[in-house]
Formats: sequence, C-alpha cells, structure tokens
Amino acid sequence: MTEKPIGLARGLTNYGDSAFSLYLRRSFARSMGYSSAALARPVVGIAYSGSGFNNCHRAFPELLAAVKRGVTAAGGLPIEFPTISLGEVFLNPTSLMFRNLMSMDTEEMIRAQPMDAVVLMGGCDKTVPAQLMGAASADLPAVQLVAGPMMTGRYRGERLGACTDCRRFWAKYRAGDVSSEEIGEIENNLAVTAGTCAVMGTASTMACIAEALGMSLPGTAAIPAVHADRLRAGEATGALAAELARKPRRPSEIITEKSVENALRVLLALGGSTNAIIHLTAIAGRLGIRIPLTRLNELSETTPVLVNLKPTGPHYMEDFYAGGGVGAILRELKPVLNLDCIDVSGETLGDRIEAETNLFVDRDVVRPASAPLEDKGGLIALFGSLAPRGAILKRSAADHSLFEKEGRAVVFTSLEDLAARMDDPDLDVTPDDFLVLQNAGPTSPSGMPEAGYLPIPGKLARAGVKDMVRISDARMSGTAFGTIVLHVTPEAAQGGPLALVQNGDRIRLSVAQKCIDLLLDEAELARRRAEDERKRAARTAPKRGYAKLYHDTVLQADQGCDFDFLRG
Repeated sequence: MTEKPIGLARGLTNYGDSAFSLYLRRSFARSMGYSSAALARPVVGIAYSGSGFNNCHRAFPELLAAVKRGVTAAGGLPIEFPTISLGEVFLNPTSLMFRNLMSMDTEEMIRAQPMDAVVLMGGCDKTVPAQLMGAASADLPAVQLVAGPMMTGRYRGERLGACTDCRRFWAKYRAGDVSSEEIGEIENNLAVTAGTCAVMGTASTMACIAEALGMSLPGTAAIPAVHADRLRAGEATGALAAELARKPRRPSEIITEKSVENALRVLLALGGSTNAIIHLTAIAGRLGIRIPLTRLNELSETTPVLVNLKPTGPHYMEDFYAGGGVGAILRELKPVLNLDCIDVSGETLGDRIEAETNLFVDRDVVRPASAPLEDKGGLIALFGSLAPRGAILKRSAADHSLFEKEGRAVVFTSLEDLAARMDDPDLDVTPDDFLVLQNAGPTSPSGMPEAGYLPIPGKLARAGVKDMVRISDARMSGTAFGTIVLHVTPEAAQGGPLALVQNGDRIRLSVAQKCIDLLLDEAELARRRAEDERKRAARTAPKRGYAKLYHDTVLQADQGCDFDFLRG
C-alpha cells in the first residue's frame, strides 16, 4: 500500500509532472536555508495573525518563537504563514463583517499549502472564531493557541481593565462626572500590556470556549499574554501539533454535538459574551451541528453562573487564571457535562477532571455550584412577535428590576439617527421607555456592529440614570453591561418586525417567560409591513467586492452570521 505523502510532499503544485513539482518545491525551500533532514520532517503550519493593526497580538513574535521551539524539539518542521488579522477597534464598519473572510483565508491556506497539522495563533475577538471556523472546514489536525488577556492598569489606586472600565468611565464622562483631563488620564491606563481585554469579554469568552470544546490545551485559555506560562503554553502547543502531524486527530473528531453542548455550558457559567453564541453557532455549523436557541434556554435553566469577573463581577482575567481558570468551572459542572469528549491531546474530559481534583480554586472568583452567583445561566434567548426567530439577553449583566416590564418605544432608525439625536435635550424620552435601534443587523450598511450598547440619553445620564431597556438587531461587546436585547431576528433590514416599530409603540419584555412582544394588532402590522417593503425595494445593495459577497450570502444571527455556502 502506498504511504500518504507528508511534509513538503503534500498537495504538490500541478505542473503535469509530480516528481518535477517536488524537485522544484524542495529547490525553492532550500533557498531559505533548510537542510535535507529538516525538509524530511512533517510540517506544522502556524497560522499567524500578528498585525500592526492588532494591539492584542503585539506579543506574537515571542510567542511564535516558543511554538516553533516546541515543534522543532518534537521532530516537526514549523513554517508560519500570514493570514488576515482582525483588530477589533481598527476595522470599519465592524470586525464581524470580516470574520468570515478571515475564516476563508485560514481554510484555504491550510488546504493549499503543504502541512500535516496547524497551530492557530489568534486572540482578538473575531480571530479565534474565524480560525476555528476555517480549521473545522479544512479538517486538518489543528490546535488553537490564544494570545491571552492583558494585565490590568492603575488609575488613582483603582485597577483598570479594558474594556468594561472604559465604558464605565465614558458613561461618567458623558454624565459630567469625569472631566476631559481625567478621561485622558484614564485613556492612558486602560490597556497597558499586550493581550486581549482584561475582562470576560468576547476574546476571553472565546478562549474559554476553545478550551471547553477541546481545541486548545487544557489550562491555557486564561494565561495572561505577558506571563511566562503563556510562552510555555506556546512550546507545549507546538510539540502537540508535531504529534498530531504523525497521529492525526481532526477537528471533526473533537468538535461534536456533545463537545458543543459542553462549550455552551461553560459559556453560560462564565456569564460570557453574547457574541459567543453567534461564533459558536458558526463554528458548529461548519460541521453540520445546529444550535437551536431553544436548546440554549434549556441549558441555561440548569447551568449556574459561577465566574465573578467583570462585566458581571469585580474581578479580572488575571484573577481568573490564578483562581483556577476553565478547569475550575469544568469540575463544578461535571454532573451536567459530556465526559467522554476528547480534546486535542486525546484525553477525555472525564480523565482531565479526575486528574485535577486537588487543584487550588479561589472561591471569590469561581464559585462552587452549590453557592453560585446566579442560579441560572448568563444568557437567554427571547422569542415573541418582535423576535420570531429569537433575540439574546445577557441577564447576568442586566438590572433584574427591568426584567418584567412594558415600555414605550423610542426609535432610532439607523446608527446615524442614533448619533444625531441621542444627546438632543429635546429628545422625548424617560427612564421607563425602551430605546430601539433599527437597521444595525448583518445585512444593514453597518454590518451588525457592537452598537447594541446604546448609550443612556445625555439628559438621563446627567440625571443619574444608569440602565434602561435597549433593543436592537446589533451586537454588544462582551465587555459591556446593561439590560440590552440583541440580535433581534429577523433583522430590520430583512423586513423583520423590528423594522415596523414606531415611536410610542408599546413593547413588553418578560425574562421569566423568555419573550419580547410588540403590542400591535395584526391589521396595523400588515399596513406597516407593506410600507416597509416599498422602502426596502428602493434601497441599493453593495455592487462589488467582498461587501457584495457578504450582503448577498450572510445568514442571520440565529445561524451564526456565516455565509450560506460555507455551512456544513
């Protein structure tokens, strides 16, 4: 039986003569100084997303060296290759729009280039889901290595961590409680090291989900970016990838219905980012695994919130790492987890938990399941006449006094309308109203930005209002907080009921019943629907390039906002 080609002999460039193709490839590889012994080794590709437009990945050159050291010591040949990098705050209109593009870049470069396994180096919010989506589709042995969170800064004796604290102080600045000089000083101290946000935002949530899925080495999700353990994790990840090159374990063996359910449990126990449900849905969808939002609600009823981190608690990611990390959560959730799932190392979740029973846990950071922060999970899906296919609420970061409420709609028809009128002193708004933002979903011109965290109107902020119900088809940063209903599906730009809401309409929210309803009769809805259809028919869609591809093929939030042609 003919052995499968390995290393540089894989996937030869087609010149009509395979022997010539290998001869030419090896000749060009030798121009980079490789020896014959090195070129005979299995190749570990390293998907490298360092970028000058991605501050989270600033420490990647040193981390890359650690990965390559691990690969080489384990007998592999490490070869890094660049991919698109998504720096969250540097992209317009929003990083989500380019997540699918990065996933395609990652998938196609894994397929096109000769490698036996791949290390995925990511960290900033959309990079990890993009890499996992691409790796799941390519289905080559892969292991995720995250950047790790940044360390906290200091401001007048108080610890600061991007970006929950940046939102908190900006709200104070808008309310007139913080001066221009003070906000400038705070700006200098919010993000003081390399790494992702210091709180349980989207980046940290996705790092934890990657570990819970089994796609990264146990214990590596929460290591701070500048900690020596992060480099040791890089070396160990490289060594594992070299092992996977010889004894493959593919993403399709690791990302299964059972491991996805485990990841959902961890997400709920974290009180993690609302973005994560979109990303996990997209990752699972690449392998044909569906995540109904009704199932999210079922799991949320039996999964307590255990992690006491910002934006829902006082602590930071460096405390989470020192306090037990993902392993501490898994041990608390053991009775409801699928323990037969394997991770990239080949170890079952049950074996991992059994081996970690005597490890230290800081109970102020990770609560026991017998005394949780919240009895039920941090995220729930809402359904009703305003969101027939669902919407998401992060109840662990919301004001419980607003959970059962009916309010008057104050409507903003676009991001531009929001910016123009939010601080207008003549805006007709009270603390009991519901702020509604339309046309900020996946196919809107804004591409579903993190604009769901609508600011409190200026005059209310100055009067001391801290929270009110806010509703949109947009997303929210995982670092944000408030009683905010997101991902309303179908979106307004596709004619969903959200598009029909007008100023003064009544909306009812019930967290207990998991519903959100627009209180209008069917005749009035039909009249408005016909009017909205005429408006949408007159709109122009993107005519070329990636913007057109995105607009024409992106799915709704309940399907992960992936492209329809990339789903498994």
